[in-house]
Amino acid sequence: MPTPNELMEQRANVFAQAEDFLARSERGDELSAEDLASWDRANKRAEELKLQAENAQRSTDIKASFEQIDEAAERAAADSARTPEERDNAKAHNDAFASYLRNGESGLSAEDRSVLVAQTRAQGTTSGSVGGYAVPEGFWAKVTETRKFYAQVAELAEVITTDSGASLPWPTNNDTSNTGRLLTENTQVTETALSFGQATLDAYTFSSDLVLVSLQLAQDAGIDLPSFVARKSGERLGRIENSYFTTGSGTSEPQGFVTGATTGKTTANGTAIIYNELIDLVHSVDVAYREGGAATFVMNDLILAYVRKIRDDSGGSGLGRPIWEPSIQVGVPDSLLGYPVRVNNFMASTVATTNKTIAFGDFRAALALRRVNGGQLMTLRERYADYLQIGYFAFERADSVVQDSSAVKLLVQA
Repeated sequence: MPTPNELMEQRANVFAQAEDFLARSERGDELSAEDLASWDRANKRAEELKLQAENAQRSTDIKASFEQIDEAAERAAADSARTPEERDNAKAHNDAFASYLRNGESGLSAEDRSVLVAQTRAQGTTSGSVGGYAVPEGFWAKVTETRKFYAQVAELAEVITTDSGASLPWPTNNDTSNTGRLLTENTQVTETALSFGQATLDAYTFSSDLVLVSLQLAQDAGIDLPSFVARKSGERLGRIENSYFTTGSGTSEPQGFVTGATTGKTTANGTAIIYNELIDLVHSVDVAYREGGAATFVMNDLILAYVRKIRDDSGGSGLGRPIWEPSIQVGVPDSLLGYPVRVNNFMASTVATTNKTIAFGDFRAALALRRVNGGQLMTLRERYADYLQIGYFAFERADSVVQDSSAVKLLVQA
């Protein structure tokens, strides 16, 4: 299998071929139908190679992170700062939880059950009597690590972790309209109060839905079942959370940035986006949020496909350069007008009337995410016994709110 770097090198070569066709077009050379078809194939191949490289890098990163988490858990269990009893308890909990995943509650020994119940009570989570036990730190860290790759909003936003799910008042402030003033001699200082607002971060419950695992798979000693369940649970939680963190209404559910952000630019045409409108969108966000590399574009992949065809035709020749620039380095996003581009397929996918098609700005300043520390895994063994399957599902509590609507602005179709 090619490495991510090798795939990106292939992408650079393919894109260079596409650029050759573009250069010929700009010189006024007439391109044949075969040339145009080759140009189209080169562009498509470049995108395929990018996706392959990202997936390969993602798999490598997840595997490396899992190994680090396992090593950290082992170090924590053997931490010299812990008493021998604490180290033994941590190891017993991990071993009992692994047995619980493989064999279900009915397959637990009396000793393993007592360990899990004791840990669950100590952590204040749901009792084992309904099929749930406190999740070891290492297991939930794997869920979190996997989820991170599927919820790009969480990578961009400010994330707060709390121990409880009690409503969390969250202060907001927009003092950008206030300035200092020039004083003449012997003049009293003028008082201008800071303008504070307040939002509330709650704790809505997200579920991974059921992950069904065959009994044969669960009993196979060669399968790392905890990692498998963590990965699948993390993927599902990541997708559903990303959906609400993007477009949630904020009423009885999280508020997404598309809902809470304000309009930066409305297009002249409800079914088109032009170069100048993207420039206006960028400059609708104050330069304070654009400095330091914090600002980024976020849009659906199909909108990105549309934007990639837009050219800078400031010279009026009709042969301007594409304003989208591809990355040839793994982990470095493509760029638009000099800013990185992130894909979020929970945003609008069509350039249609009233759609909010593109977001731009500093998402960390704009959006606050709240997570309740830890999570819960439920095991349903008897329910699917006649299918020789075990059901698992994970859940956690989280919320999001736009804390600074000036930091991210939207391009809205007329």
